[in-house]
Amino acid sequence: MKRPIYLDHHATTPLDPRVLDAMMPYLTEAFGNASSASHAYGWEAEAAVEQARENVAALLNAEPGEIVFTSGATESDNLALFGGARAARGRGRRIVTASTEHHAVLGAAEALRNEGFEVAFLRPDREGLYAPDQVADAITDDTILVSLMLANNEIGAIQPIAAVAQLCRERGVTFHTDAVQALGTIRFDVKATPVDLASATAHKIYGPKGVGALYVRSGRPRMRIEPLFHGGGQERGIRPGTLNVAGIVGFGKACEIAASTFGEESRRLRLLRRRLGDGLGKTVDGVVLNGPALPDIDDRGELLGPERRLPGNLNVSFERVNGEALLAGLADLAVSSGAACTSAAVEPSHVLRAIGVPDDLALAAIRFGIGRFNVEAEIDRAAASVAEAVGRLRELRPA
Repeated sequence: MKRPIYLDHHATTPLDPRVLDAMMPYLTEAFGNASSASHAYGWEAEAAVEQARENVAALLNAEPGEIVFTSGATESDNLALFGGARAARGRGRRIVTASTEHHAVLGAAEALRNEGFEVAFLRPDREGLYAPDQVADAITDDTILVSLMLANNEIGAIQPIAAVAQLCRERGVTFHTDAVQALGTIRFDVKATPVDLASATAHKIYGPKGVGALYVRSGRPRMRIEPLFHGGGQERGIRPGTLNVAGIVGFGKACEIAASTFGEESRRLRLLRRRLGDGLGKTVDGVVLNGPALPDIDDRGELLGPERRLPGNLNVSFERVNGEALLAGLADLAVSSGAACTSAAVEPSHVLRAIGVPDDLALAAIRFGIGRFNVEAEIDRAAASVAEAVGRLRELRPA
């Protein structure tokens, strides 16, 4: 059976063949435990982990010692919030985050509220963006932690975190960003943007699932977080446990590739997104863009103005269409809807609701995530498939 065209790269990305090649030796003959310090197998594994640590750090412009390997983005987010808040609870109890964050952050924030912390949720504007002044107004003398994602996983909104990070630094408040969706597609420099904690994961940048990282700022004052787990003392005691050597090697290789292809890949994704948007606009009426306006670009994909949306992201709703029926009619596409299934009930995305999208449009939203291996023919076919499906549904239920 012919497989659907994959346009859901915000959910996960396919493993780059170059990443698989780098991982294979550590799944077979080089199987050592990186903590085994008494023989060659362990030394070999440790050397591979440290090389990967350097590759991940280089993509962030961080120091290798500031990278802590985890099992993925959810653990990194939880380690940042629980570890950062608990370590600072002697100074205050207030946490500031946003209503459009990933559930890994929202769930951790709610759990911290149950521990006695106060949590304030910022509300975005219609494009899903936050102003630094909002953060400034939310910070009180009791605030110890601010967590805002660098780029949203549904609508692609890129937040002004450089200004927010500087504000937090000036006020002595720990700043964490979930950089999962942004890593490798927009420039993120932890020295230029003074974040204290940043979450990342391999499977969003063409690496393996099950491995991530938390950037933990060094320097003075040293960033201190409490570990979630206790055990063998790996990763400086911040995240103990036997290291996933093959996964870490794959993460490092994915970061190396991302660093070498960054500009070219971002330009190509912008051009493909424009092609998809133009294709939908020419064949379907009643298309509503969700999130930030698309940036102006030239015919090479270079930006002609500010970029406030991830290069490969397009989130649109279709008027007068049932969302579940639309998704069911797109069997030849792998895309994400604007709805979430909770306890067998279909509900609008919490992100679309937060930016004021009416429920009927939120339920009729499609998130397109364009990626490294997509080609123009697939984009054209996707636009045609959506036009056909929307047309059929509107014929069945005319306005």
